[in-house]
Amino acid sequence: MERTPSLAERVVVNAVVLVFVVFALYPVLWVISLSLSGGGMGEGGSVLPIPHDPSLANFKMVLGGDDPQKTWLFGRQLANSLLVSVLTAAVAIAIATPCAYALARFRFVGKEAGLRTLLVTQMFPTVASAVPLYLLLDALGLLDSRLGLTLVYATTAVPFAIFQLRGAFESIPVDLEEAAMVDGASRFEAFVRVVLPAARPAISVTALFAFMSAWNEFILAATLLSRESAFTLPVVLQRYVGEHDAQWGAFAAGAIIVSAPVMLLFYVAQRQLVSGLTAGGVKG
Repeated sequence: MERTPSLAERVVVNAVVLVFVVFALYPVLWVISLSLSGGGMGEGGSVLPIPHDPSLANFKMVLGGDDPQKTWLFGRQLANSLLVSVLTAAVAIAIATPCAYALARFRFVGKEAGLRTLLVTQMFPTVASAVPLYLLLDALGLLDSRLGLTLVYATTAVPFAIFQLRGAFESIPVDLEEAAMVDGASRFEAFVRVVLPAARPAISVTALFAFMSAWNEFILAATLLSRESAFTLPVVLQRYVGEHDAQWGAFAAGAIIVSAPVMLLFYVAQRQLVSGLTAGGVKG
């Protein structure tokens, strides 16, 4: 029989959890405070994240509300990030799903060598591939384009998606497919009607991570894009922090705007996220 924690133990545990929550939220509260501060970072060295001269001027600046030409450049840059991130996730899932299924179910020559090669590609930092990718896109005429950036992001998203989905497919019992094929289904029909629905949580969370990696990436976007109308949001944010000056209020407002779509996705897909992260943890 389990022992019921005493009142003092519950109070201590809740107090410790509260301290960690405050510790985690403190930087976020400072970002919100800076974004709402119309008078900069303020003076006096206050440690409390309280806005100075509360105003929405920083959000208006980032969103382009004071643009005299009314072109709404920020809207185009937001569309760039959304399009590139969605396409990256779609390409990663489309390529990785059949590949991961084959690695999980079939034996063939070069399987282990292929897995090790994919693993090696994940060991190199992004900056190491910036120059070769720049030269390749320049030769293909895809430099400074959303299509070229999508292809670049897919090269890193696909190997990660393959490893993630391979573990998910291995956790699905083979008996389910064999039962479907005994009932007259082909291998492809068993894959589409049995395996894919069972792996939907893992596919969802893999797509989410591929989306996030493209949404937050800065180094390659800053290297491969030169036109302001082609920028993605991380590159836009970097322009608020210069060598001699920094617009921290606008930077904080932009950071909140950039984070909002990802937070919304996490909220909508939270059930899929929890089940997808544990999909490959136990084999059936």
